[in-house]
Amino acid sequence: MTELKTKKNNQDVEQFIDAVDEKRKDDCKAVLKMMEEVTGAKPAMWGPSIVGFGSYHYKYQSGREGDWFLTGFSPRKQNLTLYIMPGFEKYPTLMKKLGKFKTGKSCLYIKKLEDVDMKALRQLVKESVAHLKKNGKEIANLWSN
Repeated sequence: MTELKTKKNNQDVEQFIDAVDEKRKDDCKAVLKMMEEVTGAKPAMWGPSIVGFGSYHYKYQSGREGDWFLTGFSPRKQNLTLYIMPGFEKYPTLMKKLGKFKTGKSCLYIKKLEDVDMKALRQLVKESVAHLKKNGKEIANLWSN
């Protein structure tokens, strides 16, 4: 089995954020503060470009297992990417309130933080983290399909 490349590491989060281009830096700092408050966890770097909060252990039906963050974000070139690990299907009301965004399976893509409702975003992160803490093994099973 191949080893997961994205792992928690000792890279300095503050240094990473400071190196982000000026357009995204303020958004990153706001998301960092919000996620830290919501999760009660300190930020940590996962791989070279993801800031993650908290962690859980998963094990796929295939036997592959590992650790992953509960929620996190990455300042990408085109978007600020937020990782909502359970996905978005359980949160239709919040998604309608959120504003302007795109999604992938568990990625929320935002051009600018001002495009979204911060109360809705905060609640989305809060509910997704609570769901993941309660149902982490269930989520891992969904990903292995």
